[in-house]
This record gives sequence, structure tokens and C-alpha cells, in this order.
Amino acid sequence: MLDHQVPAYNIALVVIGPLVLVALWHALTRTRWGTLVRAATSDREMLGALGINQAWLFTSVFFAGAFLAGLGGALQVPRMSANLSLDLDTIGNAFVVVVVGGMGSIPGAFIAALLIAEIKALCIGIGHVSIFGIDVSLSKFTLVAEFVVMAVVLVLRPWGLLGRAQTAVRFTGAPETPLRPADKRLKALAAGVVLLLVLAPLMAGSFPYVPVLLVEIMIAVLFAASLHFIMGPGGMHSFGHAAYFGLGAYGAALFLKMLSLPMELALVLGPLLAVLGALVFGWFCVRLSGVYLAMLTLAFAQIVWSIVYQWDAVTGGSNGILGLWPSRWLSSPVAYYYVTLVFVVLGVWLLRRMLFAPFGHAMRASRDSALRAEAIGIDVQRIQWTAFVIASIPCGLAGSLYAFSKGNISPEVISVGRSVDGLVMVLLGGVQTLAGPIVGAPVYTWLKDTVMRQTDYWQALLGAAILLLVIAFPQGIAGFVRERFAEAD
Repeated sequence: MLDHQVPAYNIALVVIGPLVLVALWHALTRTRWGTLVRAATSDREMLGALGINQAWLFTSVFFAGAFLAGLGGALQVPRMSANLSLDLDTIGNAFVVVVVGGMGSIPGAFIAALLIAEIKALCIGIGHVSIFGIDVSLSKFTLVAEFVVMAVVLVLRPWGLLGRAQTAVRFTGAPETPLRPADKRLKALAAGVVLLLVLAPLMAGSFPYVPVLLVEIMIAVLFAASLHFIMGPGGMHSFGHAAYFGLGAYGAALFLKMLSLPMELALVLGPLLAVLGALVFGWFCVRLSGVYLAMLTLAFAQIVWSIVYQWDAVTGGSNGILGLWPSRWLSSPVAYYYVTLVFVVLGVWLLRRMLFAPFGHAMRASRDSALRAEAIGIDVQRIQWTAFVIASIPCGLAGSLYAFSKGNISPEVISVGRSVDGLVMVLLGGVQTLAGPIVGAPVYTWLKDTVMRQTDYWQALLGAAILLLVIAFPQGIAGFVRERFAEAD
């Protein structure tokens, strides 16, 4: 074919793909099962009133999806080896294909997959091009091609290639529990926790690892609290929050290494790069909602990761930036611990205060009903854009603290895995409670650190532990405690 031999297995894949597409389309449009699935998607309550067992129906949908995912994995094995990163790589590509094609459009997903694959093939085939005398390697573009395509499609056509535009609807869901200022009991508990953290370094003589672990936990708390700020009260789900964490880390590193600023000044100025990223990315993101907004945040995060990973002259590429040590007076783990404690307590307190300010009320009003908020004169997009920028400050600060606590950084600080960690922390603690990230981040960080030191199979053990916690506390750990105290009162 075109003077090149094509493996027979590749030809088989070319045939199998359209066959699966036709079979799935037929099942959803020409069978009773497909009719029921589409009806449940449109009006689940009405379908239940007709006597359809929705649990079995959606179980069958889950089974069909799992079977197709397994089939895709099995077909991929002869082309590439199985490895532990296949899950995140595959789920990211799957999300991209579905969103670019249009939610609910199977032909759209198929077309999106072909489009992205062809763009990658063209980039590899063309190789290097000269643009205004500058040599550009298109082959490197393949690392992030699908996310660039998704970002462009979502900005120009938010509902995807073959999807349908979302229509604005009146808010009919149950409002979330109003936020209440902390009572005396909660303030006393918070003061007790801070006091324990102040006294914790006294254990460093017997347990030298305590300050190091607590620094990692507090950085995770600040990271999770910034994500919760836009997810919970803001109602904007983000799959790429690690972008601001990484920009803060690299901002501090570049201020220290390239501009030769003092470590203290680099630490404080590092979040400026995260703020700049939030100003640009947030302007596009607030024009979307739901899964489209979440996927656009993921696209921007992956674009940032690709730039950091390949810009060797500035970011150090895959090797990262080394030698990011604190100043002499902060070289002691205990001294750096207290500095981290001050920044984290201040950051979490300011985020909480912001939620009870007029801006916080406007943000929650925009979350509950954008139409009603606009009707009373609230500029919803501006409020959400501002929320993105505000959240980027503590998130970038967490990245700066992380950089100097580890002594080096790499593109891993902007990876999808880092964003997933933040989501797990927030959901584990409870997205509908202000204490959620403050509880979820320590539990997740301590659990991860513990299982990593106990067994080589820590990922399986960590996943099982998180699964049990989610089943036991569906509203999150903090949400569960709040419900129990409400019942007691």
C-alpha cells in the first residue's frame, strides 16, 4: 500500500473499528434495550414509573462499556506492551474523543478519533518545518495534539463536532446546604488542631520524619483547599488543577535560578506564574460548564505539561530543575515546617473568609442558578473568572512550597496524576463541606505515604482503601461527621 507494507493486524484493526461502531449504533437505535437507555437518559423518573428496572438497565450499560473498554485493551496489546500508565493515558484519550465528537454522539466520537489520529500521523510524517526562519519540530506536537484539538473545538464549538448545543434551563434541583460561619465548637477544634501542629516538631527528636511528612500534608491541604474553592462553592469542576500547582513550582524555581532572586522572594513570587495561567485559561473556561469545562481545564493542563516537558533550555525538560534548596535559616526541616504552617493556615483562612464575603455569596449564587444570578445583575462569567484567579494563588503557593521542600521539580508536578490526587482529596473529605479538603488531604497523603512504605503493591492497596472509604462515607468524611452532629443536635 503506497509502496509500504502494512501489517495484517493493522488492517484487521481498521476493519474491526467500523464493525464495532455499526454494532453499537444498531444496539442503541434499533433495539428495545437502546430505546430504554435513551429514554432513561432523557427522563429517568418517567421510565421508572413505567415499571422498568433502572438498576439492571444501567448495570447492563456499565457492563457493555466495560466490555468495549476491555476489548480495546486486548486489541492494543499486540501493538504495545501493557504497563501501569495505560489507565491514565487511555482514559484521557477516551475523554478527549468523546468530548471532541460531542457528548452522546457515537459517530462523532468515531470521527474525532480519526481526526486526532490523522493529525498525529501528519505531524510525524512532516517532521520539521520552518516558520519565519524558525525550525519547528511537529513530531513533538504529538505529545499534546489531542488536547490542543480538544481545546480548539471546545472554544469554537463547545458541544463538539456532532453534539447538540446545551440549552439554558431553569434550576430545579435541591439547593445545597447554606454555608454557616464556624460556631464556638468548630473554632475551638480548629484552634486545637493548629496548636497541635505548632507543637508537633517537638517529636522530631524521636521521629525525624514527622516534620517532613507534615510539610507534605500541609502542602496537600492548601492544594486541595484551592481546588475545593472552585469545585464546591464555585460549582466548576476542574480536571487540570495541577497546572497552577506546577506553574507555581516552576515560577519559584525560575525566579531563583534564572533571575537569581533570594529564595524567600522566589517563594512568594512563584504564584504569579500560576495567576498568569489562570487569567488566560480561566477566560476560556468560564464560557463552558459541566464536563466541557472540566475537559477544557484538562486540555490546558496537558498543554502546559507538554511545554514544560519539551522546553529543555528553560524548564530542564524531562529532567526538571535541580538544586532548589531553602535559605540557610530555613535549611532545618523544623524551620521550613513552621514557614509552611504559617502560609498554609493563612491561605486556608483567607479562602474561607472569601466565601463569606459578598464575592463568595455571588459565586454561590452563580453556581446555584446562573440565570437567576444574571437576572439580578451578577456578571456570572466575571465572578467565575475571578474565582479561577483567586484559587490559583494558594494553589501556586502550594507549588512553590513543594519545590523548596523537595529541592527539585519535574514535569510530574503538572501531570494528570497530580490533578487526580487533588480530586481524590476533595471528594474523600467531602465537596459540600468547607472542612472537606482539610480532612481529605491529610487522610489521603498519610494513607499513600504509609502504604508506599509497607509494600511494593501500594497502588492496589491504596485504591482498595480509598474505595472502602468512599463506600463507607458517600458524602465524604467531613460530610459524614457533619450529618452525625446535625442528627445529634
